[in-house]
Amino acid sequence: MGVKVYGATMSTCTARVLLCLEEMGAEYELVPIDFSTGEHKQPAHLARNPFGQVPAFEDGALILYESRAIARYILRKYKSSGGDLLKEGSLEESAMVDLWLEVESQQFNPAIGPIFYQIFIFPRFGNVPDQAVIDTNLEKLCKVLDVYEARLSKTKYLAGDFFSLADLSHVPLLHYFMATPHASVVNSRPHVKAWWEGVSSRPACKKVTAAMPASA
Repeated sequence: MGVKVYGATMSTCTARVLLCLEEMGAEYELVPIDFSTGEHKQPAHLARNPFGQVPAFEDGALILYESRAIARYILRKYKSSGGDLLKEGSLEESAMVDLWLEVESQQFNPAIGPIFYQIFIFPRFGNVPDQAVIDTNLEKLCKVLDVYEARLSKTKYLAGDFFSLADLSHVPLLHYFMATPHASVVNSRPHVKAWWEGVSSRPACKKVTAAMPASA
């Protein structure tokens, strides 16, 4: 039984898992979960992810959920063939990867996530985006990106002069964000812009994001 990912191409968390699989050159099957029919809340999927979310990940008898945990599993499993994107061979480098993964989940994601939902998700359910929510979170995001700009003025990538999961984990939400009228907050910061252009041009990133809709 091969690796299966249960999810949706529009899902940023599904994309995070697919990005890792593609970076590692791993074979996998993407099993679509249809949100419009409520498939993610049906017993079959709840058996894989009890929170009724995507993705769920299956590797033989092992079933995982939560995209960041799945990502680490994939990178450990395929490290010998795809490279060490967790830098677990170095205590210092792995600490920096962990640090920037925490920044991504605790600082970056809470700021950019609401913007994504307002612009891309709400209209799909007939709701009008709340500009006040967008503006408030843009302000938060700008402060986060100021920290990134300072960091990336010293190192090529977030954790150091090496590409890692810390960079890759930013791709799904930034892919959508760069298709909005607010992309200037990235492009106006030269080191953040150069970093994003380098990360998003990687073959794995181009392949996964090509399947993600870039408009609401």
